[in-house]
Amino acid sequence: MIRIALDPQLNETHAPEIQWTWRLALTTMGLTWEQVSPAEPCDVAFVANLADAPHAQFVIQANRAAWANPGAHHLQSLAQAEGLTYPVFQNDGGFALYRATTGRWVCSRDVLFDLFWFATGQGERDLTRIKHGFFDLTGTPLQKQQVLQQAVASRVVQWLEVRLAQGGIIAGEPCWGNGKRVAACAGHDVDYPEVIRWLEPARIMRRQGAGALGTALQVLFGARHHWQFRNWMELEKRLGARSAFYFVARRGSFREYGTGTPDPFYDVTAPRFRELFRTLNGEGFEVGMQASYLAYTSREKFGAEKTQIENASGVPVVGNRHHYWHLNPNDPEETLWIHEQIGLRYDASLTHDHYLGWRRGLLHPFFPFHQTLRRELKTLQIPTGWMDDQLFGQKDANPGDRTRLLQTLADTVNAHEGSLMIDIHEYVFDDALFPGWAAAYRELWEYLARRGDVWFATPAQIAEHWRARYARLVAASRGLQQGMA
Repeated sequence: MIRIALDPQLNETHAPEIQWTWRLALTTMGLTWEQVSPAEPCDVAFVANLADAPHAQFVIQANRAAWANPGAHHLQSLAQAEGLTYPVFQNDGGFALYRATTGRWVCSRDVLFDLFWFATGQGERDLTRIKHGFFDLTGTPLQKQQVLQQAVASRVVQWLEVRLAQGGIIAGEPCWGNGKRVAACAGHDVDYPEVIRWLEPARIMRRQGAGALGTALQVLFGARHHWQFRNWMELEKRLGARSAFYFVARRGSFREYGTGTPDPFYDVTAPRFRELFRTLNGEGFEVGMQASYLAYTSREKFGAEKTQIENASGVPVVGNRHHYWHLNPNDPEETLWIHEQIGLRYDASLTHDHYLGWRRGLLHPFFPFHQTLRRELKTLQIPTGWMDDQLFGQKDANPGDRTRLLQTLADTVNAHEGSLMIDIHEYVFDDALFPGWAAAYRELWEYLARRGDVWFATPAQIAEHWRARYARLVAASRGLQQGMA
């Protein structure tokens, strides 16, 4: 158990924010804690003035001005402050770490604020939005320095963990147990399972050119299709994995699609889908929901979509991913709060549509912080690191060799003992229609499987494991309770 002391002034004014950030860091490390007074002996003190914690072994100097106005800080200012270069932490000097005359270590940079800044999306207010509320990161440090692929917030946690270990804090509870170092899960967005035969040939020709005429004709006459569920299931069973399939309850139309509400056209209550649900449930796959494009605008409609999928599938819906990643673009936390209100156990929507990597810089599941309510939310967020189209339709935004990019992503997760959540659309299995798409997924999962220490699970299984682990660590600890769900 680690003894930790907090800055008296900040604990008076910003306890929910600071204690949530410490819980995020410590539970990720698997540590339990006891909150003590800064005047008492402690392992770590988070204080602005060194004199406030005379008996601390390790001190992180808090930046009171930063906590008073997090939105005033920008990524570039974080990168330049005190010589720190994100995303590459250069030695410990990048964190202005020094040994005081008393012999204790002092970090004069508020790395806890950095973690809060990334994990709560403070920098997103500076970004340009384009169609569907997607962010355009062109020319920003996030893209130029590949910050998203580096998982900077998790690197802060890892730096802290190394420092604490050097100070004699023993290793905490492993992230995954059973000898597994990494957790991996996949979700399939069910967007277009029933191909529109008169429309799709033109889309194929536009995507692949005149050479795809034969393939387009095969679709036109029914020789090729998008109903690929069995193929995905057999592939994943061979790999020793099970995935989730996220279905949209709201049935859209061509008219709505053309006017800006691009919901899919299928009906989850149809007999074909009810039979599919029975098959998925019977073979250990997860049935989840993909909230419709405008679900975030109404808690009642959002909840009704969840109920509709539950009624059609015969199983509770515990997880969600938003169609087009479409949370409230002006206030994502409002949408995350709706997840809690309608009883979702996890969500996997905090990512960038165009860009490979982790939107909030975190590799592990986490309970997001709602800045208006000033508390963590009850619905776990599983960060999504890769969506298939990022390396096919959005190649310019993610330059480089596809295989190498994905393996590097997996290596980053391994370095942090994190979780890798990916998004593969259900209709891209056919290599003639979508060359290389399914192969990229298969090769990534095979690359992970060769390690022998990866837990392949459904997102729901990973969520329940992390929720139980978090609750166990919090229950065994004392203090740092403000801002709890």
